[in-house]
Amino acid sequence: MTKRIFYTIMTVAVSVMLASSLLFMTALYSYFSRTHMAQLKRQTELFAAGIEAIGADYLDITDLPGEEDYRTTWIGVDGGVLFDSLKNPGEMENHLEREEVKSALATGYGESQRYSSTLTQKLLYSAKRLSDGTVIRLSVAQSSLLALTMGMVQPILIILLAALLISVLLASNLSKRIVKPLNELDLDDPLSNQGYDELSGLFHRIDAQKKQIKSQSEELSRRQSEFEAVTGGMSEGIVLIGHSGEILSINPSARRLLGCDEIAPGAKMIEINRSVGLTEILERAEREGSSEGTIRVRDRILRLDASSVVSEGVSLGCALLILDVTEREKAEEQRREFTANVSHELKTPLQTISGSAELLAGGLVKSEDVPGFAKSIYSESKRLIQLVEDIIGLSRLDEGAPDMAVKSVELFSQTKAALSGLYSKAGEQGVSVELTGESVYIKGVPQLTQSIVYNLADNAIKYNRRGGWVKITVAPDGDRATLCVEDGGIGIPESEQERIFERFYRVDKSRSKEISGTGLGLSIVKHSARLQGARLSLDSAPGRGTRITVSFVRDLEPDKGQDMQNM
Repeated sequence: MTKRIFYTIMTVAVSVMLASSLLFMTALYSYFSRTHMAQLKRQTELFAAGIEAIGADYLDITDLPGEEDYRTTWIGVDGGVLFDSLKNPGEMENHLEREEVKSALATGYGESQRYSSTLTQKLLYSAKRLSDGTVIRLSVAQSSLLALTMGMVQPILIILLAALLISVLLASNLSKRIVKPLNELDLDDPLSNQGYDELSGLFHRIDAQKKQIKSQSEELSRRQSEFEAVTGGMSEGIVLIGHSGEILSINPSARRLLGCDEIAPGAKMIEINRSVGLTEILERAEREGSSEGTIRVRDRILRLDASSVVSEGVSLGCALLILDVTEREKAEEQRREFTANVSHELKTPLQTISGSAELLAGGLVKSEDVPGFAKSIYSESKRLIQLVEDIIGLSRLDEGAPDMAVKSVELFSQTKAALSGLYSKAGEQGVSVELTGESVYIKGVPQLTQSIVYNLADNAIKYNRRGGWVKITVAPDGDRATLCVEDGGIGIPESEQERIFERFYRVDKSRSKEISGTGLGLSIVKHSARLQGARLSLDSAPGRGTRITVSFVRDLEPDKGQDMQNM
């Protein structure tokens, strides 16, 4: 800024000096021209008076003061030249049309100026009419403005250089004095500055904005402190990720779970964990709004739940929730192993129980013990057989059911077929079963779809009240189709809802012993839904009943002929 002010002042100073010099030389030249013309007029009048007094002999006088500076011409009444101090009169042209001669003949006196480009001089002419009608004319050469200027170059340059030096010193000092108050501004207390009155409005605006920024900064600091206090004590990891992948915030649990004690400012998520699974989860969350999955970090299994943060239609980043599910996954894996092992261990006892039942039925036991003994063994064998079947089926689901192909399935008819074997059971317990909805096709496996319907409806009947009700609804929902099984039964406490889909898990252990079942129904539902790309949702409360909704991928172009053949 100092340089700009300096250059501006210098430009103005040099421009003023040049303009002043030009004006001065022009005024000076004009003054000299007027003075010179006045002198020429007096000389002309003296010459005219001399000729009037002495006659033509006056022109022969050679030592008149200043005569050598003037050219004298005597012009007759007809314009012919009678005498000229420089040329032969006989060789000169008629002067009757000359401006100064015409004016002298008309008014008694005339004068004019003519410029000679050859001599770069200006010629001044003064003429006076004599009593006999002739005209006496004097002329003198005067230097042009350019010639006068060139003659004064040296003093002019000296003056300009002196003025330029003074201007440089003054401009440098003035620019520093102008900028000094600006450099000394106290922005921490804008209203205390006394430099320039013209900046008072700016100082007030700076002060107002400073207070606003301070208030916003304090509010952000308070919110950040609250956020860190809340997330700092959580066992779950929370990471806020910017749009470009940089980490905006990470709590201690997330650092511990991801195995990074220190994170440099501006570090990106991919720099602290290069897991392909993590990258896919974040990219899917950005595309679809949310995503979840699991990754392994060292010897721990982490469940990730990512949600895109959107403001006014623009994605600002992603919020990542990290849960350590190592123990849960290990327990689930142990339970899967137990299921596979117990399925093999139970086959032999089942055959034994079944054989004993047949012996009893053949009369090889005392007649009085036969009915109760046979009934107990038969009932237990049926329960064990069902358990084995469920375990084997669940093991197949764990393996991905490779022998089951996905095809177009009409959900309403599959639901109706699955319920056909449950009406008698519902009637025994005094529970009404109602099916409503409409035909809708899904992409699924017929066996798994029927298994989902059967197990959900079976649970709704078993864990109900006498005289209760069960409602099953099938309906399209955009590009999906929903199966909703709702009952007015005992309900499930909120603390237990997360675990009801685990294998062998029972909410009410004492009541579950009174109700026949294997404890695998909802686990089969969960796995069957997963294999078909369906989503499960649960809404339940004790005393209010339970509603479980399964959302299938809808088949918008079903192969109805093939589906009818498979039904």
